[in-house]
Amino acid sequence: MTDRAPCLAVTMGDPAGVGPEIIVKAAARLAPRLAAGEMRLLVIGHRSALERARGILGEGLAFPDSVPGADGPALAFLAAGAEQAPVPIGTIAAEAGRFAYLAVERAVALAREGAVAAIVTAPLNKAALNLAGYHYAGHTDMLAALTGAKSSVMLLAHGNMRVGHVTTHVALADVPRLVTPERVRRTIDLTLAAVRDLGVAAPRLAVAALNPHAGEGGLFGRQDDEVTVPVVAACRAEGLDVTGPVPGDTVFVKLRGGQFDAVVAMYHDQGHIPVKLLGFDIDPATGTWRALSGVNITLGLPVIRTSVDHGTAFDIAGSGIANEDSLIEAIDVALALARGRAAGGPGVGFG
Repeated sequence: MTDRAPCLAVTMGDPAGVGPEIIVKAAARLAPRLAAGEMRLLVIGHRSALERARGILGEGLAFPDSVPGADGPALAFLAAGAEQAPVPIGTIAAEAGRFAYLAVERAVALAREGAVAAIVTAPLNKAALNLAGYHYAGHTDMLAALTGAKSSVMLLAHGNMRVGHVTTHVALADVPRLVTPERVRRTIDLTLAAVRDLGVAAPRLAVAALNPHAGEGGLFGRQDDEVTVPVVAACRAEGLDVTGPVPGDTVFVKLRGGQFDAVVAMYHDQGHIPVKLLGFDIDPATGTWRALSGVNITLGLPVIRTSVDHGTAFDIAGSGIANEDSLIEAIDVALALARGRAAGGPGVGFG
């Protein structure tokens, strides 16, 4: 990397979804910061979909073709590949899935070379991805394969709500056997490293209990006593500010109140519900959500990756109403992580 502002790769995701629109909207809102030299953005994806989104939004901001470099523009575009077929808006298509994969593949290569400081991903569609012949459950599996990472940890962040997950996309019945001392400790270590990179020098972390009331002395399960208690004790013996197990029905209230800087959740919904509850902006007149804030950060990779915390929204793609808040938040978090790593922080990708 040069001494210029960090360059972030922004992958378009599925070009048939809202990715192109939120990228155009985010770039327009970030234009003053780009002009001020705070950051550089390299959008990687499908040129025709980007131009279609610019037309829908009436946005005149230019995305010149370029590649990362010391002399590159603050905002640029890089085609993920050659366009072979049209990509209809809001439709599952193999061509869209192909471009979603190629964009991430190109971004990972650039990040591994040091040409970009971090990757920010717009949403992809798993069905389109698989239709194109890329059989991944989503971005996380794809990134692990492309980087050779053995495992990764999901961290959701919304303001001071930072939640790492021991398990994510598995059946609830499978969670207890997956809550092992090794998984819990790795999640603690990666979450602490990420929070340090985000600017908290001495983070305080709570580990959520798996069972109600942290098992109530074994009445409601023994995993908290047999797995979490020894792991937390080992962390504290090493000087880490880790507390737990803390009952799941109060730990997020304490996080929101500032008693902790992050929480390690045991399973997907335990961690996702509190973050998304605060991240959704609800229209009281209709009861529907108007916007969503929040960032998905993948820990344990050799590259920095953040993502929006929503899907492709095929139902509103092309309407121009998709909200860009989550993408801007993901860009800001990626920028903070990149600066933290550049300043000699532990790095979210260690391990």
